[in-house]
Amino acid sequence: MTLVLAIGGNALMVRGEAPDVDVQRRRVVVVAESLAGAADGRPLVVTHGNGPQVGLLAIAEAGSDGVLASSGMDVFTAQTEGWMGYLLEGALSPLRAGPVVTVVTRVEVDPADPALATPTKPVGPVYRHDTGDALAARYGWSMRPDGDGLRRVVASPEPVRVLSFDAIRLLVDHGFTVVAGGGGGVPVTTSGGFSSGVDAVIDKDLTSASLAIDLEAATLALLTDVDAVYRGWGSATAQPIRRASVRELAPFRRDDGAMGPKVEAACRFASATGCAAVIASVSDAAAALRGETGTTVVP
Repeated sequence: MTLVLAIGGNALMVRGEAPDVDVQRRRVVVVAESLAGAADGRPLVVTHGNGPQVGLLAIAEAGSDGVLASSGMDVFTAQTEGWMGYLLEGALSPLRAGPVVTVVTRVEVDPADPALATPTKPVGPVYRHDTGDALAARYGWSMRPDGDGLRRVVASPEPVRVLSFDAIRLLVDHGFTVVAGGGGGVPVTTSGGFSSGVDAVIDKDLTSASLAIDLEAATLALLTDVDAVYRGWGSATAQPIRRASVRELAPFRRDDGAMGPKVEAACRFASATGCAAVIASVSDAAAALRGETGTTVVP
């Protein structure tokens, strides 16, 4: 009956709020209460996005001396897995019967994946156009429109295999609540038993689906700041989709916005396991698992 609950990076760093740790500490308490309430004592694996956090790390490393950030997205992802896992552990531990642990999760990608040549994954904050243009010129970043501003985008290859899976499985089987797959996991390529980091970001929803499938989870819940998948999103006639099959959601899987990867991940999980997946607001996690809100995706 394991649950995999995936939260977005914005769950701990909401747009418009100051990007400091005190704000995130307050936010993580609210998020943890929602996650623990939804799990209701069942085995739990929590995954999370890291777009805002990894972007801040890249900016901080670049500094004010004009030196381009050099660590690479794989290292930034590993850093945010520790950072956000630490906060989630502290907030979840009083709410769960067993211990809570974070696994810095390596995920294999294909070095021939064409996505490595085409940046699409948004990371970091939204900038004013003049600031975004200046950063693109200074650091060679790729930028694309996001609302009224610009946001950095990086390459986002498909997850092939969660290399840390055996450790995660063992911990879940022994009663641990596990925080894993943060930011989609650390992207690596493998050869001869060795792994090498890749300067990219894996979509956390797709990694969450892969992990949930391998864990034979009862449910995958993709929790965001939108309460459901909508028909006609952004229009005056927009309507939430409360329950739909994989076939019915096919057009939404091609959406290149924030909801597309969530629909794709939900459909992959439902198709592979025969179990339902849920897309819902973080605050509505428990109600969504009961089918009272959100979008339930069935095979």
